[in-house]
Amino acid sequence: MSRQSEWIDAFAGVKLVVFGDVMLDRYTFGDCNRISPEAPAPVFLAQRVEEMVGGAGNVARNIASLGGKAALIGAIGHDSAGLALIAAADDTPGLTPHLARTDAARTAVKNRFVAKNQQMLRVDEEDIVELPEATVEDLFTHLDAQLEGAAALILSDYAKGVLSRPTIARAAAMARARGLPVIVDPKSRDLARYRGATVITPNAKEAEEATGLDCHSDAGAAEAAALIAQQTECPVVVITRGPQGMTVRSFDGTIHHMPTAAREVFDVSGAGDTVVAALALALACKAPIEIAAELANRAAGIVVGKVGTATVSAAELHRTLHAGGTGTDKIVDLAGAAKACRDWQASGQRVVFTNGCFDLLHPGHVSLLAFAKAQGDKLIVAINSDASVKRLKGPDRPVQTEHARAIVMAALRDVDLVVVFDEDTPLEAITAIRPDVLVKGADYTGKTVVGADVVTARGGIVVLAPLLDGHSTTAAIDRAGRHADA
Repeated sequence: MSRQSEWIDAFAGVKLVVFGDVMLDRYTFGDCNRISPEAPAPVFLAQRVEEMVGGAGNVARNIASLGGKAALIGAIGHDSAGLALIAAADDTPGLTPHLARTDAARTAVKNRFVAKNQQMLRVDEEDIVELPEATVEDLFTHLDAQLEGAAALILSDYAKGVLSRPTIARAAAMARARGLPVIVDPKSRDLARYRGATVITPNAKEAEEATGLDCHSDAGAAEAAALIAQQTECPVVVITRGPQGMTVRSFDGTIHHMPTAAREVFDVSGAGDTVVAALALALACKAPIEIAAELANRAAGIVVGKVGTATVSAAELHRTLHAGGTGTDKIVDLAGAAKACRDWQASGQRVVFTNGCFDLLHPGHVSLLAFAKAQGDKLIVAINSDASVKRLKGPDRPVQTEHARAIVMAALRDVDLVVVFDEDTPLEAITAIRPDVLVKGADYTGKTVVGADVVTARGGIVVLAPLLDGHSTTAAIDRAGRHADA
């Protein structure tokens, strides 16, 4: 196990307090295929709505997803959006909300409309006001209680009114008095208001506005990081620079530049929250800043490949660390496959499932897998274990072990995850994973496909793939046997 993997494992159960601007992220997913006859505007056909905790709440969601425990402190209004936010927080394992209610402002809501994995429109609902003194005192009552047993404090500023200059100073002092690091995600040109924090994480635009320096180049970003450290008295500065990666000023003043870990970018919503969550967890576990920043950089590279305000799991972070040419990072257990499927579906991606023995991979298999991948965004392949193959095919099978078959399958470009199942049918795997699309060869019918009822009951579909004639593993083995006898 690598040293970085050990730090990820150390995240489990670590409690962090997130204090800042919470909001409700509401995603309406649908389709858009025509222009309105009433005006030159696209017609959006809404299909489903998902609600989750956003803003500082997305930092907390990422902490929980990475295995930590997050105490979320913020303010919401006395309204239906506030109730929806509480419900969304309560439904998030590992996240505990401690929210002050106020009549001074509405609960902030970001309404996003997404079609074909592209955000078409965002509609915001918010009131930016100075919170009443009674609400502020409620917040600090929660903060004082939750800092007990915590490993770090995160101040997540979205400029919605919770983190004023006095509030920031008071919260940071409470954490420092307990010997806790303070990690700040800023949202102000005046970075000096965050003075006293341990780590500050501006993005390139925020760093440029605060310093007047161009952060597109490594040299400019390094100069900006040094100036921000001077302005804020924060010993560690992490500038997230999008395609240019990340620039880190360490405790001793040394500068490290990290290239982006993103492979494909669908949506940058909430990527900064993911960076802060991973960075804070690693630092809370006493990881060196270079390792903490590398894990945060990798986590951000994963989340921008998802649609919407998404999170990163510890399993995903482990897999990206071990990614290599063999694709063994794609091989997961059933729980890992189910978790990955939920993450992909939550980000608006369509998950496809297919299964088989895949003993000797041949063109028919390749054709099936390419067809299956074309039915959605992500493809999970379940392969029979060695014991399962023996029961189905006889004592001389399989030719290749389940480990060998999984490695070969994982190395294929069309395959996103591989899981091995030990039963005679994939029903248990399908029930646990809950894909959107189930693909089998056309030698089946819809009624004879195992798991078809499970998938269709949830609104999914079953698709039969055309067969490529003249290819079968059994025939290939028979031919090999005849040649051997000759």
